[in-house]
Amino acid sequence: MEPRIQYAQTKDGVSIAFWTLGEGMPYVSMPTLPLTHVGLEWQWPELRRAYERLSERRMVVRYDGRGSGLSERDVTDFSLDAHVLDLEAVVDHLGLESFALAASGTPGPVAIAYAARHPERVSHLLLWCSYARASDWSRSPQIQAVRALLDKDWEVYTETVAHVAFGWSAGEEAQRYAAFMRESMTQEAAQAAFAASAEYDVTALLPQLRVPTLVVHRRQVPFPDVGVARHLASRVPGARLVLLEGASLAPWLGDPEAWLRAIDEFLGEGEEAAAGAEPGAAAAVHTILFTDMEGSTTLTQRVGDAKAQEAVRTHNRIVRDALKAHSGSEIKHTGDGIMASFTSASRALECAIAIQRAFAQHNETAEEPIRVRIGLNAGEPIAEEEDLFGTAVILAARIAAKAEGGEILAANVVRELAAGKGFLFSDRGDVALRGFEEPVRLYEVRWREG
Repeated sequence: MEPRIQYAQTKDGVSIAFWTLGEGMPYVSMPTLPLTHVGLEWQWPELRRAYERLSERRMVVRYDGRGSGLSERDVTDFSLDAHVLDLEAVVDHLGLESFALAASGTPGPVAIAYAARHPERVSHLLLWCSYARASDWSRSPQIQAVRALLDKDWEVYTETVAHVAFGWSAGEEAQRYAAFMRESMTQEAAQAAFAASAEYDVTALLPQLRVPTLVVHRRQVPFPDVGVARHLASRVPGARLVLLEGASLAPWLGDPEAWLRAIDEFLGEGEEAAAGAEPGAAAAVHTILFTDMEGSTTLTQRVGDAKAQEAVRTHNRIVRDALKAHSGSEIKHTGDGIMASFTSASRALECAIAIQRAFAQHNETAEEPIRVRIGLNAGEPIAEEEDLFGTAVILAARIAAKAEGGEILAANVVRELAAGKGFLFSDRGDVALRGFEEPVRLYEVRWREG
């Protein structure tokens, strides 16, 4: 059934059209600025199926930006702050206290700005083929050539954009999207909107983000290229990067299921569904992660208790931010480290990488650098009184102790569980660990870019 169009009013008096579909956790899908039309979108079979799939487990909220689609067209302010007002109007109208925020392409800077300003309301931030700085998108020679058409011929411009976005081999889909763009906005409004969006730059806000963030990108998308996605993910504390195959900027074309699966896993519902199907197995296997501050005793002797404790607090904040972003559970604090548990080996590895990258960034300007060892193992520990015990836990701690500051070491079982997920491992060979009769095969997880 086609959702009912509703309206919310912004603080500067602009009427914003939106609809909702499904029930459960709110998932706010931002408009691809500035060309959107929530009425016509529903007539696309592929896009309609994607919305219906998204709404199976959550309430999807979709709206038109100002000056576009079914929202008020007679506007002149297309600034980043104005688009933030559009988002605020919809979520406030619906009374959403907490919601996942998703942006595809051009609204990325708006989503980042809102999440930085309202971390208490954004439960998850999802960025698809997006960027923080408009120049990362517009510097492409193809984009510059296409933009030049905007001032000359509206129809040629929309036809060209459609083929660039969907691929030059796209036929009916590209023609349909070109007509969709012409229905969404006038040429004059598009000129004003694109001129304003060319100035967007929220790069400085990226290190300030304190919400779980997922960056998804298709490897063959020409612009923004995959390097933009890597840079974006590396600047956000604890961000998770997922690279998919394909060349279409439209997530619902090509392999939409890979995109939808990435969303489910990030929001935690894929694992919850698996746990419901096989409660015994899913509940038993844990990937254990230990962090350990290198030289903490020496640091205390050198700088004193107060400054040493400040370093511990910084360690705790960085590690806990990463755990939150990657669905890790803190089990206990060990004095100069943290023990955590994950239901997914991939997430544990992503978390470990995010932790080391965050410390590397911190150390660039820190008076007292913090170097952290990380060790990972997977197994079936014994759960008792909100703690985990057993061989799997002891081995993870021993592996962490073997690492150098800035290193991530993992047992072979972790490597095997994460096979095919894009992680880079370096074989460190069989290593003797205290308390274990047989040597243990260890692998270093490569986390430094390049």
